[in-house]
Amino acid sequence: MISTLGAFVVTAGVIGLHAVFVVFVLLRPRVRQPSSLAWILVIIAVPFGGIVLYLVVGEVRTGSKRKRRHRTIQKNIRTVLQRAWHQTTAATVVPWGSEAIARLARLGSDTLPRNGNRLKLVATAERFTRALVADIDDARDHVHLLSYIYLDDNVGRTVAAALVRATQRGVACRLLVDNVGSSDFLKSELCRTLKNAGVQVVAALPTRITQIASIRFDMRNHRKFAVVDGRVGYTGSHNIAEEAFHPKPRFAPWIDATLRIEGPAVRDLQALFIEDWFMDTEENLDHLIAQPPEEFPDGRIVQIVGTGVNSQNQALVRVIQSAVHMAREELILTTPYFVPDEGTLAALTTAAIRGVRTIIVVPARNDSPLVALASRSFYETLLNAGAEVHEFTKGLLHAKTITVDRDFALVSTANLDRRSFEINFELSTLIYDSDFASELRLLQMRYLEDCTKVDAARWSARSWPLRLAENAAGLVSALL
Repeated sequence: MISTLGAFVVTAGVIGLHAVFVVFVLLRPRVRQPSSLAWILVIIAVPFGGIVLYLVVGEVRTGSKRKRRHRTIQKNIRTVLQRAWHQTTAATVVPWGSEAIARLARLGSDTLPRNGNRLKLVATAERFTRALVADIDDARDHVHLLSYIYLDDNVGRTVAAALVRATQRGVACRLLVDNVGSSDFLKSELCRTLKNAGVQVVAALPTRITQIASIRFDMRNHRKFAVVDGRVGYTGSHNIAEEAFHPKPRFAPWIDATLRIEGPAVRDLQALFIEDWFMDTEENLDHLIAQPPEEFPDGRIVQIVGTGVNSQNQALVRVIQSAVHMAREELILTTPYFVPDEGTLAALTTAAIRGVRTIIVVPARNDSPLVALASRSFYETLLNAGAEVHEFTKGLLHAKTITVDRDFALVSTANLDRRSFEINFELSTLIYDSDFASELRLLQMRYLEDCTKVDAARWSARSWPLRLAENAAGLVSALL
């Protein structure tokens, strides 16, 4: 009798504990509810383990110290920028039809479209490295570099040598790398060489096991950008790594796209670096944004959007959805990780049904098997709506780009998944210029030359075990 009663009490306690966590998940804010069903399934299907997993990565927590630092540095930056922009730059008017996107983008990091920017699209790691090193060699005051991944390979060593040369000239060099993405580099001899030469190397978002209760340990700074002397900036999907990408060579080459920027938008890149640097060092560099970058009469309109868990992270997904809705003739999207939320999927299918040629380009072979399965669970819905899905076969297409009607372009560090939209710190560049949008579209069309188009009839006839695996992965896509 006692053992039966004890078993009943234990069973009731387990059920009650799981019920409490289910209720807790249901009480999440509306913006977090799309992933709630997936979390409820995990909590019920994996007793205790599901609860532990939810406690570790179920909510986005940055910690009270980081929140205070973020408020402090953002207040400092806004004070300096408001004074600087008021003195130097008139309001920029974006092309007709893009006003809504510009307003939504401003929610991310309170940045406006800036006119007068010169842009150069860099599509290979070799050209990116060569251009970046040349600008570092021309630096006279400072070099700021942030990378999610920094590898100790030919590219990493070439950039490191340029940073050492700059430091020897008296240039202040600051290198911020993600604590997880660049974990091997942070323990390498190359990192020690840089530090010994005077380069300030800092790990972004370091998290100790004892902080799991207050900080989400898998939150990452996924931004990739550089600022040289406040006059030249780089941003896009290139990490500091060779295309061979030795941690995952069987998926190589990794194909990326990056922008080289000169003009007023560089100051917004600088402000983001100052913010990220302060978050991990408490060193305030806001004086570096007091001086205005040069504005070029033949320049283009650019808007820099930084998103992260301490700001309006939903700004990015709203910008993307708005851009999709804006399309009238053609929409091309490239991304390595395609796991859209319901709103983005609905926008894409609606665009295709409206008669917009809607093209989604993804890698044929993905370095994440679960993401690959989840991505393919969306194919049938897209194909049935009339969208085109193309799989890139000449490596891992890592470029995150969008063009709309050859009028609007977006180059980003963000993938099309919930992690980029809700958890990571990301950086997106919006370009309101038909000439540049056409140039980026040409690059996208070159990608398409190395793609296999997914045939709707063949796709619908695939085997049921494969369909089962894809749909099972799709069930938990909200957690990816």
